[in-house]
This record gives sequence, structure tokens and C-alpha cells, in this order.
Amino acid sequence: MSLLVIEDEERVALWLQNELRAHGYPVEWVRSGPDALRRVLDPGVSLVILDLDLLRMDGLDVLKAIREQGATVPVLALSVRGGVEHRVRGLDLGADDYLGKPFAFEELLARVRANLRARTPPPSGVLHVGGISVDLLRHEATVKGRTVGLSAREISLLNVFISHPGQVLSRQELLSMAWGMSFDPGTNLVDVYVGYLRRKLGKSIIETVRSAGYRLRGVQG
Repeated sequence: MSLLVIEDEERVALWLQNELRAHGYPVEWVRSGPDALRRVLDPGVSLVILDLDLLRMDGLDVLKAIREQGATVPVLALSVRGGVEHRVRGLDLGADDYLGKPFAFEELLARVRANLRARTPPPSGVLHVGGISVDLLRHEATVKGRTVGLSAREISLLNVFISHPGQVLSRQELLSMAWGMSFDPGTNLVDVYVGYLRRKLGKSIIETVRSAGYRLRGVQG
């Protein structure tokens, strides 16, 4: 999986690369429309982040060409032109999402996750997480030959981690994705259930990233 950033302003492109990589996403960067059109058909590209305000080739033309050559990869369009007419045209030409500039990186990150999630089937069956076998259907895990049961809340939280391998997820993100909560009811719910998973699966399976959240270690299908 790789994110393709199409941006001709180096400062912005490097900022996006650094921030996205810090959250566990592999990122490629191209400056121009022609370079982009050569890359979007690569099956390893999972999401395109396209600046519609390119200098050498209009971003809307790039977007149109991406769809005309048959690429189905989701496209998140960025533009300072945030008017309704421009947004509608971008979406009509094939953008899956649209974010006006300036924007908060946290919102961009949320939209990246949402667009990737929309194209990713939910995991099922048995997966291997850091040497531990996890059966998502049976709500069970096998640790050193010992089978342990997982509660509905524990499996929901673990499922979110498995769906975002290597990525740092904040407590609010985990609350929302695992249990549909928009706020913590005052019980440190995420911390409590991370503690439960660590006790059942091993202390090292979920890493605490200071001031950021949690990250699951090594997931294999």
C-alpha cells in the first residue's frame, strides 16, 4: 500500500510526506500531471492526494485524465478554490473526496483513513498478530498454544488495530472506530481495554506512542 501525493510545491509536498510517514503510511511524491498519470495505474497505489492548483497542468485536467485511463484508485482532491461550483466539478470529474485549503492535518488524516477504509474489506478469519493467532469470527486468540476468549469490546478494538497495521491511532480515533463513540464517557475506556488486550495477548503487542496514542506491532495475514 502506498499513498501518491501529486503536488508541485516542494514545501507542501515534503510536509505531507513527513507527516503521513510519521503516521505509518508509505508515501510517494510526483510534481507533475504526466508523472502522476504514469503512476496511478500501479496496483500498489491505494490513494491519490491531488492538488488541483498545479501550475503546469490544471489539476482538474489531471483528475479527468486519471479517470479516463481507467484508474479506480480513490482520489482526495485539495484546492484553495473551495467554492461549491469548483467542488462539484471536482467530484463530478471523479474525485472521491475534496478538502479546501488551508486545512488541519488531523482532518486530512481522517479523510485518508476514511477513503482507505471504504475500499478495504473488513478482515475475517484467522490472522497472525506478532506471533499470536487471532480468530476474529470466534472471538478467540491463541497465545503460546493457549486459547483465550475475547469480549465483544476487546475484539472490536483489536479489529481496528488490525485494520490499521503499523499506524499510530489516537484514543479518540479508537473510541470512534471501535465503538462509535464521539467522546470518552470519563472512564479512560481505550486505556482500560488496551490493558485487557495486553494481559490476554502479551504486554508488547500494543505499543504506547507518547502524546499520540497506540500502535499494534507486526500484523501478517
